[in-house]
Amino acid sequence: MLGRLEELCNLNGVSGDEGRVRRYIKEIAKDYADEVWTDTMGNLYAHKKGDGPKVVVAAHMDEVGMIIWGAMENGLLIYQTQGIDPRVVVSKRVVVGPREIPGVIGAKAIHLQSMEDRKKVLSHSELFIDIGAKDKADALKYVSPGDYAAFDTKWERLGSDRMKAKALDDRMGCAIALELLKQTYDCDFTAVFTVQEELGLRGAQAAAYNVKPQVALVLEGTTANDLPKTQGHQHITKVGGGPAISFMDGSTIVPRAMFEALKSAAQEAEISFQVKQGTAGGNDAGAIHKALSGCVTGVISVPTRYLHSPCSLASISDFENAYRLADAFFATGKQNEVINEVL
Repeated sequence: MLGRLEELCNLNGVSGDEGRVRRYIKEIAKDYADEVWTDTMGNLYAHKKGDGPKVVVAAHMDEVGMIIWGAMENGLLIYQTQGIDPRVVVSKRVVVGPREIPGVIGAKAIHLQSMEDRKKVLSHSELFIDIGAKDKADALKYVSPGDYAAFDTKWERLGSDRMKAKALDDRMGCAIALELLKQTYDCDFTAVFTVQEELGLRGAQAAAYNVKPQVALVLEGTTANDLPKTQGHQHITKVGGGPAISFMDGSTIVPRAMFEALKSAAQEAEISFQVKQGTAGGNDAGAIHKALSGCVTGVISVPTRYLHSPCSLASISDFENAYRLADAFFATGKQNEVINEVL
């Protein structure tokens, strides 16, 4: 599973350009599912027929990145983005377009900045991507408006139990969902690999209407703020503390039955876990839980430092235990219990 995660993280799949990731997942999923298909939004579905409730496991394929608006007369590229702090991108390497043209995100050198410049955070509109073009015409030989730019960061292991990469959010969820597909559970099981989650849960909205699940489990990477000078209650989650179980976030209140069932599954399987302490942000659960007549939805997250940046960091054991927790939840039939308790 770890090797698969490395391959997934090294693929580029900025929101709206998930094709490389989708093709990779499809090749693996078709060996374990009864049917694999893609909808018009670009969501990928891997369905294992079975008796019991309709269950969805959801993980999003897209990663944060940039889209090119055009080139300036001097050959520098103008871009637009969403969900990325401009403070973390200056001087970072990117690849642009289908040919993966190498580039660097640039800003005015500190030697040329005024005292006022140094006091403020540069906005993305004050930054640019430099691909080494001599002028606008030269730049447009290699890059076109509408091309995507992704961070050029490769997966790497750090120490005995840490890993760093771009797109850990949410290729970790994708890798776990693929592993779950190998198992057989007491339900009608669909793994959905969604698109454009980072732009407002767009793919998940279509996916919920296509599958019409009774129970959904969203697999995500979530914020870990276990950094110096932050107190325990400000950590949100802690890297190395086990997978995080949510009771609420900015778009979802998890039904008490689902929250307790996930905790019970972890305790019974002797899996270390933590309760996510922050309630900001959101994920695909926000779209799935309220679709149609509603769906019992829970979230398992892997704590991740430096989320939505060129390079995030997570614990390998947290990642592996997130899979173990999801597997334990379904293997013990808790998907049936939560439906009965909610109704």
